[in-house]
Amino acid sequence: MAFDDVETVKTATGATLAMRFSPADGPQRGIVQINHGVSEHSRRYSRFARFLNEKGFHVYAHDHRGHGLTKAPGAPAGRFAPSGGLLHVLDDVDAINDLARSRHPGLPLILFGHSMGGLVALNYVMKHPDKVDAAAIWNANFSAGILGRLAQGILRAERMFLGSDVPSMVLPKLTFREWGRSMKNGRTASDWLSRDPDEVDAYLADPLSGWNPTVSMWRDIFDFIFAGSDDRLLAKVPRDMAFNLVGGAEDPATAKGKAVKDLENRMRKHGFIHVTTKIYEDTRHEGLNEINRELIMQDFADWARQVAERQMMKLKSA
Repeated sequence: MAFDDVETVKTATGATLAMRFSPADGPQRGIVQINHGVSEHSRRYSRFARFLNEKGFHVYAHDHRGHGLTKAPGAPAGRFAPSGGLLHVLDDVDAINDLARSRHPGLPLILFGHSMGGLVALNYVMKHPDKVDAAAIWNANFSAGILGRLAQGILRAERMFLGSDVPSMVLPKLTFREWGRSMKNGRTASDWLSRDPDEVDAYLADPLSGWNPTVSMWRDIFDFIFAGSDDRLLAKVPRDMAFNLVGGAEDPATAKGKAVKDLENRMRKHGFIHVTTKIYEDTRHEGLNEINRELIMQDFADWARQVAERQMMKLKSA
């Protein structure tokens, strides 16, 4: 099966997840389960999936509820759920995780997440540390702090006056549009994603990408951020779990990589011993779609291979 083909996965909450899978070429090293970012979808990871297949990894990815081709009760485009969005999203990730591990028993599973997907991935690891062997948290910002609390207040006001199921009028101005304006000599409002104009144009032409989340989805995203910054939840994760933290030195969504370093420092403070961090120079938000993507993908494949080999050795010695 090719990654561009879509399977459907039914969940206990009534969702019909649009899932993509592509098998490893040759000897099998492990599984990479991808979680995409906000206002995009899993098909945008086709090139990355094919690259990983060549390195011996099975790849799974699904469209989160409210995104792409996934259908779920109360979750039209731009909304996770009428309530409890965080838990519903994590349950969906769990359904794909269970499926992937059942198809490939004994293989290490690496949970990958980009941007919002990174928020989701860390929250999933904290909830289900026994179902993940390693995690890659890319371009995710858990350092919202006081400004994040202010944003939550704005969203509460919007919910009161506008409702939950309409796009936020304020948050896109504080995030996407502000990040776009921060690019010198910007060609489009989405140049903050990548220096590659072809990739930016493809994003803008994609009818399943680039829309504004609802007030409800924004509220859930901030729930992910603040849950992910809760040290009591992080304490549930084994200290020897391997983490791959990646950012771009010109990514406005992570304060030019500062938020990625903040997460690294927090993990090291709490005793995590296998944290690999890389902030790529001149790189914007979507490293996988940047002009230096071959280097970025190869660095990840090297890390994933080492993690998979270490995990397999651990299983053999157990």
